[in-house]
Amino acid sequence: MPKVLLGMSGGVDSSVSAILLKNQGYEVIGCTMKLWDAEESTCCGEQSILDAKRICDKLEIPHYTINCKEEFKCKVVDNFIEEYAQAKTPNPCVECNQYLKFGAFYRKAKELECEYIATGHYAKTEYSEKYGQNVLKKSEEEKKDQTYFLYTIPQNLIEHILFPLQNYASKSDTRNFAKEHGLAVAEKRDSQEICFIPNNSYKDFLEKYMTEKPKKGEIILKDGTVLGKHNGLINYTIGQRKGLGIAYAEPLYVLKLDSKENKVIVGTEKDLYETTLYAKNIHWIVPFEKIDKDNIFAKIRYRAKEAKTSIEQKENEILKVNFEEPQRAITPGQSVVFYDEDGIVLGGGKII
Repeated sequence: MPKVLLGMSGGVDSSVSAILLKNQGYEVIGCTMKLWDAEESTCCGEQSILDAKRICDKLEIPHYTINCKEEFKCKVVDNFIEEYAQAKTPNPCVECNQYLKFGAFYRKAKELECEYIATGHYAKTEYSEKYGQNVLKKSEEEKKDQTYFLYTIPQNLIEHILFPLQNYASKSDTRNFAKEHGLAVAEKRDSQEICFIPNNSYKDFLEKYMTEKPKKGEIILKDGTVLGKHNGLINYTIGQRKGLGIAYAEPLYVLKLDSKENKVIVGTEKDLYETTLYAKNIHWIVPFEKIDKDNIFAKIRYRAKEAKTSIEQKENEILKVNFEEPQRAITPGQSVVFYDEDGIVLGGGKII
């Protein structure tokens, strides 16, 4: 019986995954990672650990809690703070998946002599004849597909990953399954917040932990015309319209955050649209040489739709991405993730 270490958050997705894996004949071990102080956590606090343990007790499977707080702070939280200090908008889930859920967690699996690791992500893995390797692929549940956050998974790890929910077509199906099996977490609310930020107030969090506190500066048009003052760059995001506190003949949106000059650059909505972006820290799941570089699709944020694009490698490991149609509010710090026409994840990188 193959052994699998299942990441359990105490939520419905990972709990249903435990039952599915048991039904498929795996020897399941539940594991919850302690990532942040309980009083400041929305998904890995004491209640979540308790919920996970209760599910494991009900299913008669062992449960471990591993302390990953130091690595989480170093790789995820400190990176989050540093990115905002540089006027970027990071996505901590990408870092957490890379270094914790498919890094430290996999090391724990090997320690326990598990052949596989599993999570409750909505994603697929399969062997691709087209590329001659194991690949990551979009989930059947289009609205919940989470492959955008998973592009940093090492290719050689994919054959050791199980996504039990990969064929579920809707979240309601998952909840119904949980109800049918008497799981107390069947109606537990999904966490929509950043797990280490209490009350989803990232501005308060940043002001508390940033070494250099946010400073006021100018809000200007692209031509340099000063329109007003801002309250610190962390209070603004690309594409933002409301809360600028300035008057103009037509609606204005945040186009750019200039950390060197401490300025917010604004313009009209048409100024938000661009056909080109550049990315760094590129990670390919499918080798670059196997990719049809003129026929791929890119996603510039989790909720965005994939857009037809072409790519070209530039100097210093920078990737240039050219879109067929202009994209709205391309945001430095976010990830750009590439797919082929079949929904296979090719790779991705950080927008600069």
